[in-house]
Amino acid sequence: MKAIALTQHLPINHPESLRDVELAQPLALGRDLLVKIEAISVNPVDTKVRGAQGPDEAAPRVLGWDAAGTVVAVGPEASLFQVGDTVYYAGSITRAGANSEFHLVDERIAGRKPASLDFAHAAALPLTSITAWEALFDRLAIRRDGAHAGKSLLIIGGAGGVGSIAIQLAKQLAGLRVVATASRAESAQWCRALGADDIVDHNGDMPAQLAALGLANVDYVLCLSDTDPHFDAIAQVIAPQGSVCSIVSNTAPLPMEKLFGKSVKFVWEMMFTRSMFGTPDMIEQHHLLNQIGVLVDGGQLRTTLGENFGKINAANLRRAHEALEARRTIGKIVLSGF
Repeated sequence: MKAIALTQHLPINHPESLRDVELAQPLALGRDLLVKIEAISVNPVDTKVRGAQGPDEAAPRVLGWDAAGTVVAVGPEASLFQVGDTVYYAGSITRAGANSEFHLVDERIAGRKPASLDFAHAAALPLTSITAWEALFDRLAIRRDGAHAGKSLLIIGGAGGVGSIAIQLAKQLAGLRVVATASRAESAQWCRALGADDIVDHNGDMPAQLAALGLANVDYVLCLSDTDPHFDAIAQVIAPQGSVCSIVSNTAPLPMEKLFGKSVKFVWEMMFTRSMFGTPDMIEQHHLLNQIGVLVDGGQLRTTLGENFGKINAANLRRAHEALEARRTIGKIVLSGF
């Protein structure tokens, strides 16, 4: 089968950073699905794994943790899907990625593709939807039934993939007042179109901008960018007994004592945790993706595809990685078809 892989961890402008290769088609065992890949999306995790310092790979390593496709075989223990079903998922970072014609995924972390979306638009959703859902509803413990309606949420990095979903979930399901950060006119417009009530610039004085909106504090902060440069502002604006969630780990310890006086809860969200550790509740991501599909098909949630870079090949994937590393993207970059 065709695949795009790396053997060395190289800068994206190096022609060997991602290569077109031929690999053996895998076999579905256990609870695996073998999926014919129709479309993929690219995330910052792809660029981080590709650019990480480390030795050469012993065998070609395939990246890619967002996919949509058709089930062509199921493992002997699989029961949630049948051959011919269309699925979408993010997969597991501990296994080969989905930048290949065929791909194995545990059925417990795959969902039914929204019927109203084509494969490209569906592929834009899984990783960011899981991350946003888990961050808001599992980590920050925001209620989906509107019990916390009217409370305020600051989303740092609103126009990115996760922010684009988090804005919608926070408005549509939780009824929060959503303040999203954006530094450009086009990204601010994108956030407002998704439902953000207010926009502040994360490159400016966020506490002052929030105060100008009548918000001395916010009840929740969801940090989707590097945590360290924003931590002082977060500590200043978070309400006493508020909650902060970040999805970006730090290379140095954060000054957590700045949150002590306010008794603030700080939590991390890592959407690969369940699949990495084979947690007993792995199947929650299957249920989650199915719920996202219902919301999409019901018109409550929209896909966040920003741009389609064309066919799935090394040249187009290198362009996608380069765009993500420039940090100027809005929504998700998708590739479709081989």
